[in-house]
Amino acid sequence: MHIDNVQNFHGLISRSPAMHDVFQIIQTAAETEATVLVRGESGSGKELVARAIHYLSGRRDAPFLAVNCAALSANLLESELFGHVRGAFTGAMKDHHGLFQRAHGGTLFLDEIAELPMELQAKLLRVIQERNFLPVGGVLSMPVNVRLVAATHRALREEVKNGRFREDLMYRLRVVPIYLPPLRERREDISLLIWHFIEKHNAENRRKIEEIEPEAMRLLLDYSWHGNIRELQNVVEYAFAVGRGTTLKSTELPPEFREIHLPIVSAKTIPIQNEKSAIERALIETKNVNAAAKSLGMSRATFWRKRKFYEI
Repeated sequence: MHIDNVQNFHGLISRSPAMHDVFQIIQTAAETEATVLVRGESGSGKELVARAIHYLSGRRDAPFLAVNCAALSANLLESELFGHVRGAFTGAMKDHHGLFQRAHGGTLFLDEIAELPMELQAKLLRVIQERNFLPVGGVLSMPVNVRLVAATHRALREEVKNGRFREDLMYRLRVVPIYLPPLRERREDISLLIWHFIEKHNAENRRKIEEIEPEAMRLLLDYSWHGNIRELQNVVEYAFAVGRGTTLKSTELPPEFREIHLPIVSAKTIPIQNEKSAIERALIETKNVNAAAKSLGMSRATFWRKRKFYEI
């Protein structure tokens, strides 16, 4: 696929030059067997990147399987990844094929890889190095023929520095690193995505939106979109659910659009020595944790961590 002026690249919708660079890396990486690490905020489309790599690769006719490493306990995740043999633990009534076995010949997407427990990090490293794995409770190793794509919203180098992630595994996973810019860094895509989701809903709903009220569009374009494309999709769905008629009005946007919005200051622009006072000032001015975090361009989780660190 030629991607000079692409707007829909395997489900990734963009006209941004930054995303054009991402598309080029995806296309090039897909032609290899290299392990890919996708970094991006929640809702930015990391699984779509993994799927694009799979469908552009020679593995496209084999399975694409995904697991969220943050969604399962360590024991369940180990069994889900590597499978188990009958009798391996209480309740293991029969053999269970894990994702590495079921994705044979295809691609395995490990989402939120930074949340992988340390003991499973060691086991995953062995799988990558030795190209085989041992099911839970098993005695015979099984060969692995799977392409790995991992994703995280965290900086793995920071996780390594803080002792939460193995450095050797990080290097094995980030052979090809891909950074997905958040929606607020590619604002030229906002209206493109809004109309993309409106058209999808127009095709399946009794309501048909043909235009967007100028005030509604202003609110949508000025919004910080910390939930990224997933949040934008939900906002369009909300408007279809609560509104009527062919015009999307500002009154049909979720309640957060009617709150007072302070100018967004990127957290990256706050010098570290001023960060504590910036957080204190934002809390005083907004009297609201969500609004304070938003005004500094931080996620609620990051804002909470920094408040704890500065003992605010």
